Amino acid sequence: MNRTAFATLAAASLLAAAPAFAAEITDQQAAAPDVAGRAGATAVADVIVTANRSAQPVERVGASVTVLTQAAIDARQTPAVAELLAQTPGVSFTRNGGVGTSTGVNIRGAESQHTVVLIDGVKLNDPSSTQGGFNFGNLLVGDTARIEVLRGAQSTLWGSQAIGGVVNIVTAEPTEALQGSFDAEAGARGTTYFRGGVGGANDRLSWRLAASRYDTDGFSAFAKGTEDDGYTNTGLSGRLNLKITDAVSLDLRSVWSNGQNDFDAFNGDSREYGKTKELVGYAGLNFDLLDGRFRNRIGYAYTDTNRLNYNPATTVQPLTFDAAGENRRWEYQGTFAVTETLNTTFGIESERSEMRTRSPSAFNLNPAFARGQADLDSAYAQVQWTVLDGLTLTGGLRYDDHAQYGDNLLGQVAAAWALNDGDTVVRASWGQGFRAPGLYELYSEYGNLTLQPEEFDSWEVGVEQSLFDRAVVSA
Repeated sequence: MNRTAFATLAAASLLAAAPAFAAEITDQQAAAPDVAGRAGATAVADVIVTANRSAQPVERVGASVTVLTQAAIDARQTPAVAELLAQTPGVSFTRNGGVGTSTGVNIRGAESQHTVVLIDGVKLNDPSSTQGGFNFGNLLVGDTARIEVLRGAQSTLWGSQAIGGVVNIVTAEPTEALQGSFDAEAGARGTTYFRGGVGGANDRLSWRLAASRYDTDGFSAFAKGTEDDGYTNTGLSGRLNLKITDAVSLDLRSVWSNGQNDFDAFNGDSREYGKTKELVGYAGLNFDLLDGRFRNRIGYAYTDTNRLNYNPATTVQPLTFDAAGENRRWEYQGTFAVTETLNTTFGIESERSEMRTRSPSAFNLNPAFARGQADLDSAYAQVQWTVLDGLTLTGGLRYDDHAQYGDNLLGQVAAAWALNDGDTVVRASWGQGFRAPGLYELYSEYGNLTLQPEEFDSWEVGVEQSLFDRAVVSA
């Protein structure tokens, strides 16, 4: 049986096993927020949003996941998100210097381009980067309130690139009519970090604005160097949710950062530096039907990354690298509570990625940009069914239509079995992945149009045991 046939059969078996329709749903399903951060009427404790693109109790999630709460983020006292992630199971990072330099995060040994990164549900990646992955170098804690790390292939809901896993960063939301926060830190090497935010919430309107500034003199990125390589970063973020009616709301969100980092040449100290500007924007309309059982979201997401490298020692042409990458994505997502025990998630997405890149030098002061673009249309569906008390099965399919590499069908199945009142959870999952070559790999001055896509199969079996309501041991 081929991979596509097996994926289709696995998902169809779950659909065919659906129980009879029931008119009521639990308060937990009705109140749960979705992946874009749209909250329900009441708070839901111990839920995971990223795994199913809507909040679910952790014991119903078949994949391995770690949640960093606000308290955990504050306790670990690090400004860099990559360093936070490296303290979770199966996650490591590589960085070619101090904070602010190029940084890749690896989940379970997969490459950095095999990880999907989200801010409030918006996918982040730079089509002009070498392999189209996300550079964590400029991603600081900022106004982050929660981070979910999902390990293993998650391509059904999050796209074919989600081979190693998914990282979802959720910014803070106000809970009172008017509230604010401010943090100030200082340390060695001339390091300072200031963060602040203000916001408010009432029955109809919720809003928050936040800003941050990070400065450090750093240290030499070259092992034997003596010249310090510093870093500065300014960040701004904002979010607004307007409840137009009891069933219709508008979401607006944006995150912007501007960083500058010094770096060295491969063979010694250098006065070279790079500037990176990143913009993330999202606008969405949410509407609920059937007394909240059928939740819908139509959204537009935009990401823009601009990178410039300079070498002041080259007076003829100090600009040595110039690149930009953009993503534009339209999406629809629906979640439908068929019964108390059966939930479905489905959606369609249409994405266009563009990049341009060039490398000026003293021999070619103003070279033409190498340009490339790709269109990707997708549809996905997932079913989650609690077959019996404590046992939840999940199955899904994703169809991708890539402009350069054609059609591709992926499948995923998972199971979670909660025992001993949830103190013991056994998890198992199997999923597929597919990654088309990035735009830089295809169309840059070093590009190769004969590159072929990567295909993956991933499976895992694990168990988690809670101890004294204060610790979890997992294998």
